[in-house]
Amino acid sequence: MPTAKVSNLAPDVQPRRRRLVITARAAATFDPLGRSVAAARAFVRDTLQGWGFADIVDDAVVLTSELVTNAVVHAGTRAEVLCLRAEDGIRVEVADRYPERELPLQHPGERPYADPDRENGRGLMLCAALATRWGVEYTATHKHVWFRLDLPDRPVGTRSAGPLVPDRLLPLAESRVRVAVLQVDASDAVSAWNDDAEHIFGYPAEKAVGRPLAELAAWPQTPGTGTGIAEALRLSRWEGSYGIRGADGRVIPVYASHLRVRDAHGEPSIVCLLVHDDERALLQTPVRVPVSDSGQLTEPRPDPFEVFIGSPAPDDLDGLLQRTVERARDLLDADSAFLLLATDDETELEVRATTGLPSTRQRFARVPVEAGTNRYGSARMPAVHDDLSAVPGAVPLLEATGMRSAVTVPLKVEGRLTGSLGVAAEVAGRYSNEEALRLQFAADRIALAVESARLGELERLRRGSLSFLVEASDLLAGTLDRDQTLALMAQMTVPTLATWCAVYTIADPASDPFLSFVLHEDEERIDGLKALLSRVSPPESVREAGARPWPEAALAVGGETVVLPLLARNRVIGLLTLGKPSEEHFRQEILELAEDLSRRAALALDNARLYSERTAISRSLQRSLLPPGSPAVPGMEVEVIYRAAGEGNEVGGDFYDVFPIREGVYGFAIGDVCGTGPEAAAVTGLARHALRLLAREGLGGPAVLERLNAAILDEGARSRFLTLLYGELHPQPDGSALMKVVCAGHPLPLRLRPNGEVVPAADPQPLLGVIDDLDLYEQNVTLDPGDVLLCVTDGVTERREGARMLGDDGLAEVLTTCTGLTAGAVASRVLRAVERFAAEPASDDMAILAFRVPHQREGD
Repeated sequence: MPTAKVSNLAPDVQPRRRRLVITARAAATFDPLGRSVAAARAFVRDTLQGWGFADIVDDAVVLTSELVTNAVVHAGTRAEVLCLRAEDGIRVEVADRYPERELPLQHPGERPYADPDRENGRGLMLCAALATRWGVEYTATHKHVWFRLDLPDRPVGTRSAGPLVPDRLLPLAESRVRVAVLQVDASDAVSAWNDDAEHIFGYPAEKAVGRPLAELAAWPQTPGTGTGIAEALRLSRWEGSYGIRGADGRVIPVYASHLRVRDAHGEPSIVCLLVHDDERALLQTPVRVPVSDSGQLTEPRPDPFEVFIGSPAPDDLDGLLQRTVERARDLLDADSAFLLLATDDETELEVRATTGLPSTRQRFARVPVEAGTNRYGSARMPAVHDDLSAVPGAVPLLEATGMRSAVTVPLKVEGRLTGSLGVAAEVAGRYSNEEALRLQFAADRIALAVESARLGELERLRRGSLSFLVEASDLLAGTLDRDQTLALMAQMTVPTLATWCAVYTIADPASDPFLSFVLHEDEERIDGLKALLSRVSPPESVREAGARPWPEAALAVGGETVVLPLLARNRVIGLLTLGKPSEEHFRQEILELAEDLSRRAALALDNARLYSERTAISRSLQRSLLPPGSPAVPGMEVEVIYRAAGEGNEVGGDFYDVFPIREGVYGFAIGDVCGTGPEAAAVTGLARHALRLLAREGLGGPAVLERLNAAILDEGARSRFLTLLYGELHPQPDGSALMKVVCAGHPLPLRLRPNGEVVPAADPQPLLGVIDDLDLYEQNVTLDPGDVLLCVTDGVTERREGARMLGDDGLAEVLTTCTGLTAGAVASRVLRAVERFAAEPASDDMAILAFRVPHQREGD
């Protein structure tokens, strides 16, 4: 229970923190308990109402609620609340005993301390928005947060004023106006009774003082008055009609104004002003009538929504819902409040905003409306729950929160359930039908605005979902690598859709899911999460679409976990697992978006699998077409460089080979099949194997190529023409090398002499695979020590950069710079020159074959 003291001070007494003329003060201390926040609100409301500061009560109550919450909930200490009254406003101080916990300072580049997206600092943000002035002071034992609210500007000595009207329109009153003044003590007994009360009701003071007011009141006098006299006396301010039984037994209709005050000793009492009901204009609070631009009086049209929510209203759904629960809590002086929104089919309610409830209440958690366990059976009608402990599960959201009584009302738009608003208290029997009607009145005023904001949010989510899926599809379509696809799947879900995710792959229907990839928004927790999931049985494979819970993972990791199947080509190829921490819940819209993503990801993952399988098969076949290795040729340097164009290709239309024919004789070939890819590779295999077979049969170069030409033509429509440089290499005893070559339509071999001279080493002849009758001849070339013979395919000479081409002359120019280099160095320099000739990657296959006869001393 709070302890309080009130004292009236002399006008010249100054407070210690600023020069302010104080006329009264009230103080109370509240224990670090959740219910203390509501008690502090009631204390400030009653105090300011008693001082006649109704115009600033609402702002003061809101600010006090936030600051006391910071003290008793976040700081965890007692809260000391001090109210100071001045002539032009009030000052409220809230102190806690945690001075070490200073307010966070804002550093460059950081978010400000008053940020609506942060849990702490909101009270200071409200102070900045609502208070005239505010500040923070520290002592050795306390931290004080104070705010000042000034009264609205009014004409001097005037609370409110009405327009000038003719005398005939003034309200009627007796020539001798009498106002009965009663004072009622804490036990609801009359403690003061003035002379006008004696004249109006016929009781002398000695007959009235000490009697309960309820004995004298005839309640209700006016139909529709729903608050009893006892309840009215508990309110800080009340105004309305009822009756008083006179001394003669007649009921005298009166209009009354009640004000709850505290005396100098802190004792509460109620001052009641009463007049005859037909003279109510003497006491009734006048309606402030706005004046039009023309000066004419206009009918007041207050906006019921703004009356409850305040102006300006939040422009986002979450802000609107949070403001709604806070105002609903204050409206009924509750300990907590909550708001749930209905799904489109009205079968479930989704938690969207709470205040005063534990943080473990899951946001976006869902409960059924009509059937099943833990349902809101009364969601479509107002309901008052006197004692929740007697009816477990009546309001599932309040289970294990310490709340005992609650009132819930529906939000409806055009007869359709759109949500549910509720408030709760820690004591039983707190609410009656009167509070339910008041809360329903407020809910009716905000339902349309909430539904409009909700539809706007859904539209933004829909647009955001479409953009997300388009971007996800583009990213997934941009790779055919399995591991990269798995990583992309995880990165697109964390943290956009979930806090963590795990991807399981399934090799075949008989295999168990295998944990392939794990990602957490906190990178330091990835290894620990992977270890936890490795110890848990993998989720069961399901063929039906839709998210399903995974209890084993939820127990091991904590929080909520769902599993979505990865379905591709009517087969389950994996499972996508998403998880959130305990205090969060998956929204239905997020799960639907995750399902769409899982379908796209499954197809991308299956495409990556098929591509990997095809690439593996292709590479295996291609590797079988490559020579097993170049033999060591005595007295010669031999170097080969091969590059196949196209992603995933190891063999294309270009090929090479160096092989022994018989003792002391070696065959070599470099060729180019028209085109690239598997079809060209097939002709490559035919040519390479045919050359070896025919050469070892003892046939000379022209005969070998004529028979290969016939074999290519025999392929019919599948045949492709072929350029080929074929030769026999005969190392000589004197250190030179005799080369017998046939150049069938191929780029001419180039001979580099030690003096830098570059000359063609053969004449051009017809290519293969075009005509039947070929007349080919063999040419002899002798390489002396230091000579180099360079053979290339047209992928080298036809390297292009725009309109420029390397050509035969460009290749010869590069070769002139290779004097004195080994065969390997010559081949490497030619390759670098080709690559640097153009910025774009090569689009044609390339083969480079270099022979060099070393000097005798080099071979020693």
